[in-house]
Amino acid sequence: MTGVQALWQREVLRFGRQRSRVTGALLQPIVFWLLLGGGLSGSFRPGGSDDVSYLQYFYPGALALVLLFTAIFATISVVEDRRSGFLQGVLVAPITRARIVFAQALGATTVAVLQAMLFLVLAPLAGVPVTPAGLLGTVAAAALVAFALSNLGLAIAWRMESTQGFHAIMNLLLLPIWFLSGAFFPEAGVGRLLKAAMVVNPLTYGVGLLRRALYSGSGGAVPADVPPLGVCVVVTVAFAAGMFWLATAVARRSSTLP
Repeated sequence: MTGVQALWQREVLRFGRQRSRVTGALLQPIVFWLLLGGGLSGSFRPGGSDDVSYLQYFYPGALALVLLFTAIFATISVVEDRRSGFLQGVLVAPITRARIVFAQALGATTVAVLQAMLFLVLAPLAGVPVTPAGLLGTVAAAALVAFALSNLGLAIAWRMESTQGFHAIMNLLLLPIWFLSGAFFPEAGVGRLLKAAMVVNPLTYGVGLLRRALYSGSGGAVPADVPPLGVCVVVTVAFAAGMFWLATAVARRSSTLP
């Protein structure tokens, strides 16, 4: 596990030294939350309840967006490592590709959770009562969602030869699954096709898990159409395990040449 620890530490240190990536991954969701939440607060009532403002409803979705952007910025390092020759050097070491993928995903997950904890400082601005139990549950849920998204990003990054192509595919894939996860609007009231897409979208259950963990002390803030906690946990765990298997399979078949 020494190789895993070294790669994990490298991912964390490199991300922390690149301030533009830290700023972009954290501030962009904050801007989305403040602008969209502030603009829609007067006309949007999640689940038809007057007790829940749109800022409160959108807060877990913005938290998921922090995790999503961090996964994009962190996993793009695979493309850069292949072009610089670092990845080829790692592959000649006595470490399996599964452990390499695990270390990369663990590093991206660590960074994502740290940024999510920074975003949680803004919870009082949204009127979110964060209890100690709710905080622990939210961190655990964020780690699980971040691990799933990081492995999804790695599965794509191991096949990419340019950062431009990586960004195009990630934006085409990740942003739609975020919009269709219940982060931006609830399932109630949408059309039949959109509702079906939200039901089969695994991130729907990840956002639901974040929402239920964050509002564990105030059940009234959770819309009625959010999946039950047990279903959210099972689907998110399956999503994370499936994405890790996919990323490992892609890494084993991928060429390391730029």
